[in-house]
Amino acid sequence: MLFSLYLALGALAGTLAGLFGIGGGLVIVPVLIFSFGAQSFSPDIAAHMAVGTSLATMVFTSLSSIRSHHVHGAIRWDIFRAMTTGIVFGALIGAWTASLLSGPALEMIIAVFVIVMAIKMLLGFNPKPGRSVPGNKGLGVAGAVIGWVSAIFGIGGGTLTVPYLSRCNIKMQHAVGISAACGLPIALAGALGNLWTGWGDPELPPHSLGFIYLPALFGVILTSVIFARVGANLAHRLNAVLLKRIFAIMLVLIGLRFLLS
Repeated sequence: MLFSLYLALGALAGTLAGLFGIGGGLVIVPVLIFSFGAQSFSPDIAAHMAVGTSLATMVFTSLSSIRSHHVHGAIRWDIFRAMTTGIVFGALIGAWTASLLSGPALEMIIAVFVIVMAIKMLLGFNPKPGRSVPGNKGLGVAGAVIGWVSAIFGIGGGTLTVPYLSRCNIKMQHAVGISAACGLPIALAGALGNLWTGWGDPELPPHSLGFIYLPALFGVILTSVIFARVGANLAHRLNAVLLKRIFAIMLVLIGLRFLLS
C-alpha cells in the first residue's frame, strides 16, 4: 500500500517537473513528511528523512534531465564547472546544517520556503537581467549558497539557479540547462551528506541508509522519470499558466498545514 503511494508520488512529482519546469522536491518533501508521520516515524527525524530521500531521488532523475538538455545544446559546461565545487561544498554544509535542526524546526522552515516559492509562482516574479556573468570565484560562491539552501530543503536548486543565471544575462534556455546539470552535484552531495549525518541514528526505521528511506527512494524513481516526459508533453497542450496558479495555491495550503499543525 505504501509502496503504491511512493509510485504515485513519483508520477506526480515527475509530471509537475515536466509540466512546470520545477524540481520535484517541492512536492516530494512535504508528501514524504506526511507519509512518514502516518508510518509513525519519529517526528525528530521524519523531516530529515524526507529531505534526504528527496535528494537521493534527484540523483537518478537529474541524469535523464541532463541528457535531454545536453542533446539540445542547452548546457553551458564552462559555467557549470565553475559552480560545481561551490555547489558540492555548500550541499555538504547544508546537509550538516539540517542535521543540527530539530525535526519540528526543519518542518517549519520547509513550510515557510514552500509558501514563499508558491507566492513567487502566483505573482510570476522573475528577476530581470541586470549584471554580467561573474568570474569563476563569483560563480563558485553562488554555487555554494545554492547548494547550501538546496540541501536544507531537499530540492534540486532550480528555483534558485535559474533566477540567478537569468539575472546574469544568460538566456533562459541555457539557464534551465545549466540548472539541470547543477542538480546532479547538489543531489549527490546532499544525499551523501544525509547518509553520513543520519548514519547510526537510533530512531531510524528499517530499510534506511542514514536519512534515506529506501522503499520511498525506489518507488519515486521508478515512475518520476517516465512521467517527467508525460508532463513535458502536457505542457504543450494545457493552459500551463492556470495550472501553475492552481499548483501554487496547493503549495500554500500544504505550507499552512505544516505551520498550523
